[in-house]
Amino acid sequence: VQLVESGGGSVQAGESLRLSCVASGFTSSSVYMAWFRQAPGKEREGVAAIDTTGMPTYTYSVKDRFTISKDNVKNTLYLQMNSLEVDDTAMYYCAADFHNLQLARSYSYWGQGTQVTVS
Repeated sequence: VQLVESGGGSVQAGESLRLSCVASGFTSSSVYMAWFRQAPGKEREGVAAIDTTGMPTYTYSVKDRFTISKDNVKNTLYLQMNSLEVDDTAMYYCAADFHNLQLARSYSYWGQGTQVTVS
């Protein structure tokens, strides 16, 4: 099982980024997936999660700005991030599990992370 994130970068406040996470070793339609982030000196927090039916869950601070989606043909998870703010600066991680953990941190499988910096 492997998760590989991409799409991070440095942007100005108000701009957008789209993160991608390619999954291998399982089919994305059969697992629950999520995006987490961790800023320096802070705990890892759940940002958005998506269940096997495509139903999303968001943490309050990103609701109406971020959109999580999944392409089960490409086995890829996405996070569209609009109206980025300085406080969104963090390492972003993709996670997967066979249980519906929503934004809990106990996912079994994690990617290596992709850095997002907003100035």
